[in-house]
Amino acid sequence: MILYPAIDLKGGACVRLLKGEMDSATVYNDDPGAQAAMFRDAGCAWIHVVDLDGAFAGRSVNGMAVESILAAGVPVQLGGGIRDMAGIEAWLDRGIARVILGTAALRDPDLVIEGCRHFPDRVAVGIDARGGMVAAEGWAETSSVSTLDLARRFEDCGVAAIIFTDIDRDGALVGVNVEATADLASAISTPVIASGGVSSSADLIALRERAESGIAGVICGRSIYDGRLDLAEGLKILAGAEMAEPSC
Repeated sequence: MILYPAIDLKGGACVRLLKGEMDSATVYNDDPGAQAAMFRDAGCAWIHVVDLDGAFAGRSVNGMAVESILAAGVPVQLGGGIRDMAGIEAWLDRGIARVILGTAALRDPDLVIEGCRHFPDRVAVGIDARGGMVAAEGWAETSSVSTLDLARRFEDCGVAAIIFTDIDRDGALVGVNVEATADLASAISTPVIASGGVSSSADLIALRERAESGIAGVICGRSIYDGRLDLAEGLKILAGAEMAEPSC
């Protein structure tokens, strides 16, 4: 199971939000490249990056910050403001290992299918949920589409992973929604990456114990920055978690 440390970008700086509210941003590092290098030196195999400004603007905004993160030499999965094939191709050409389609997956599911066809295993779908329903436009809107219904739309097109975020827990340090994550992972064949609410090593242990459901990884943000989760310990906890074939 992979631990993905998170770098959320707002105004070129590394920030964390509380439940997706942009006015709740806490700045943790004004040098995203240095932050990425710290994660690299700690032994992280991936970095999860979100262009928060881009998610609201509908286009990539923090390009220079993303470039500085790429310079650290760690594979990056990037979401936020990527809404068309040109955006997908541009970021993959610039060295992003995997792009994440969130709002675009909800509004334009054909884009996910086309992206997967052209770039196998390099397109992930971000499903951000509030009360079990998919949110979009930087979490500013809640749709009438359920998390599971959206995930099932992409079962056969080669999506690399579903990144499932419980918005009500994101940045709140109240514990990851293990049950909802495991239920989603068990219902689909696509690997699921958990996100939102990780507060301590206990959350990682709980997710590791449900790895057989199809949970392939977990994104950690505020808990790392606040020191509630020791990154080295977290990596060690998840290193022994082998994901079995998900039960469908």
